[in-house]
Amino acid sequence: MLAPYACHPETSRGRLFEERMSTFRSPFQRDRDRIIHSSAFRRLKHKTQVFVEYEGDYYRTRLTHSIEVAQVARTIAGVLGLNTELAEAVALAHDLGHTPFGHAGEDALAELMQPYGGFDHNAQALRIVTRLERHYADFDGLNLTWEALEGIAKHNGPVVGPFAGHGEPSGPLPYALTEANAMWDLELSTFASAEAQVAALADDIAYTHHDLHDGLRSGLFTEKELEGLPVTGPAFEVVDRLYPGLDRMRRRHEALRRVFGAMVEDVIAVAQNRLREAQPASPEDIRAMDRMVVRFSEPFVQELKAVRSFLFSHMYRAPSVMAERRRVTAVLHDLFPLFLSRPEHLPEDWRAAPDLAEDDVALARIVADYVAGMTDRFALQEHARLFGGAPPSVAGDLT
Repeated sequence: MLAPYACHPETSRGRLFEERMSTFRSPFQRDRDRIIHSSAFRRLKHKTQVFVEYEGDYYRTRLTHSIEVAQVARTIAGVLGLNTELAEAVALAHDLGHTPFGHAGEDALAELMQPYGGFDHNAQALRIVTRLERHYADFDGLNLTWEALEGIAKHNGPVVGPFAGHGEPSGPLPYALTEANAMWDLELSTFASAEAQVAALADDIAYTHHDLHDGLRSGLFTEKELEGLPVTGPAFEVVDRLYPGLDRMRRRHEALRRVFGAMVEDVIAVAQNRLREAQPASPEDIRAMDRMVVRFSEPFVQELKAVRSFLFSHMYRAPSVMAERRRVTAVLHDLFPLFLSRPEHLPEDWRAAPDLAEDDVALARIVADYVAGMTDRFALQEHARLFGGAPPSVAGDLT
């Protein structure tokens, strides 16, 4: 039973290109299914989360991360009476625009694209689902519903206007976002649906939880260090009290699943209280609010800041991670200028893009689309093919 403030499929604003309704799937189920079957979604299997994809089979990739985000989103959406299919669709699509090599790759491509309008992975996800997936006879992209596109565009909050997360943008919006919004007004100054807000918080929950797991497995920090932090410390205390003498791996798992549960429970409790206070009667009431309805409580935000600060210093900026970051960044700094100056090295279907020869900006954006779509391993293989070798740390991993 959906709440009145949920996005009901029968009142969806529809698709940019009109299609017949499915006889057995709702519009949001079709969105989800199209995302899962897209080429961009499959490529997430070999894209970095924190550790470069070849570094180990146990670490999360963008694909496993997206699946975990979708699972969390479905759980929270179900408790709140929201549309679980829409929440899941936005969750599964939120990282489609990520480059190879995670945030290191995004930073490198943003720098390289700075003269041509920049690069942003959220905006690139919109470009993928509206233009770059070219499998259907009647349209480019996936022809997702307005609600799904809105969720991808602004699941983290309004992009412009008084409620934009970091204030009004100081410069132009990412070109991919501007392009998608010109096709169909996504109302960038308002909040997204509650389902999209759930997907955003599910992302925060999933990456915090699994980065703690992966950081421990990699040896970048220890359980003892986590015992001194808020949220994680109390979780270990509970496990030690309930299961004295538990072996290390079970103790770790039991503690971190309690951290996971604490995050989910806090988000649900806050959302329920805010919904009870605001009494929204429609999705439009959610969009018109002056703040996110789905978020962590302020005390919990402060506790999570300490955990994320620890992850930043001990994991994301660990010397070994930074060394690999510099190596893989060099790969993109080699590939992008080569394709830009010699587009004949692009695959034939990319060279046939109708706007390839319009001007330097159009060419750069096509090159960015191609490079951003690469997996970690393909980028390394292309670098080896075109430059006669891979970075020293990864050359042996290509065999």
